[in-house]
Amino acid sequence: MFIQTEETPNPATMKFLPGREVLGEGTLDIVSAEGASQSPLAQSLFGIDGVRGVFLGKDFITVAKDESKSWATMKPPVLTAIMEHFSSGKPVLAKDAAAPVAQENENPVVAKIRDLLDHRVRPAVAQDGGDITFQRYEDGVVYVTLKGSCAGCPSSTMTLKAGVENMLRHFVPEVREVRQV
Repeated sequence: MFIQTEETPNPATMKFLPGREVLGEGTLDIVSAEGASQSPLAQSLFGIDGVRGVFLGKDFITVAKDESKSWATMKPPVLTAIMEHFSSGKPVLAKDAAAPVAQENENPVVAKIRDLLDHRVRPAVAQDGGDITFQRYEDGVVYVTLKGSCAGCPSSTMTLKAGVENMLRHFVPEVREVRQV
């Protein structure tokens, strides 16, 4: 098995591409070892000294490390854990892990915001090993959460304001601002 790696704009994260599906749908952001119980893969990765976050996407895994560690020392055990996991045949998610929930009967403005985020923004953000998820829309303000390599990235504010906010304001006139939760 060959696993590709990509640096991300966030120096504390690295994107790992195992060349196969990781999650069929949605994403999963695990920010602590305690939260890793829903994923055997994440449990293995949190067993590595210095791992402080695991983000699972459709076909990638983004790992966040402690600032005190270097990728030169972190990369080999992370690659080994990912390879061993996929070679073992274990599932990425535990059987009782929650699946993404579909939204029904939602406000047309919110539906348009979700559609733009899902089809225009999320694919671009995923290329950098992260994700952006809609939280809520109130009084012209869209609240989103940045995950994976985008959480804490030095360029995330610029991406949010210059990219996401401008695009949403263009296509959805009701949107005045985008804020990170």
